[in-house]
Amino acid sequence: MVRMSAEERRESVIRAATAEFARGGYHGTSTEAIARRVGVSQPYLFRLFPGKKAIFLAAAERCVEDTIRMFAEAAEGLEGDEALHAMGGAYITTVSEQPERLMMQMQMYLAVAAAEEEGDHEFGEAVRTGWMRLWDTVHLPLGADAKDTTTFMAQGMLINCLVAMGFPADHRVWAGLNPSTADG
Repeated sequence: MVRMSAEERRESVIRAATAEFARGGYHGTSTEAIARRVGVSQPYLFRLFPGKKAIFLAAAERCVEDTIRMFAEAAEGLEGDEALHAMGGAYITTVSEQPERLMMQMQMYLAVAAAEEEGDHEFGEAVRTGWMRLWDTVHLPLGADAKDTTTFMAQGMLINCLVAMGFPADHRVWAGLNPSTADG
């Protein structure tokens, strides 16, 4: 049996945590469930991460990083409407094929709201920083137009809600949102 390095094990924890947090949220997910999914003990988990909050923030950061990379790759060499349609299509494909990523995003926003209400601003700061990096990633390909970027991000949030509610990408409520089914 090949032993994983600490960094490989950290990656396993982040993947497992993403799946667990996507399903149960921050408060509904135990570190025991994450450790069990990875196949390690809780004490080992805490050698890799100082606590549950650090695990959640690492999973949230990975989710944002993956989304940024997906948008950047989709828009590479494109601008304006071409970039818009490429990034929109890539996002719809991603959330359809990787629902855990979408649900992790939704759990990130819920965790921020709950933490901020309790006076914990670390969650909010981390998620807002990632979201602004996401904004910057789509802003330039869309011609650095604030209105177009706002519309794109708002439609993305609508897509998140539609997918979270179980509407398939070809449902009529998606009309105009899905570049692969939109006219023009």
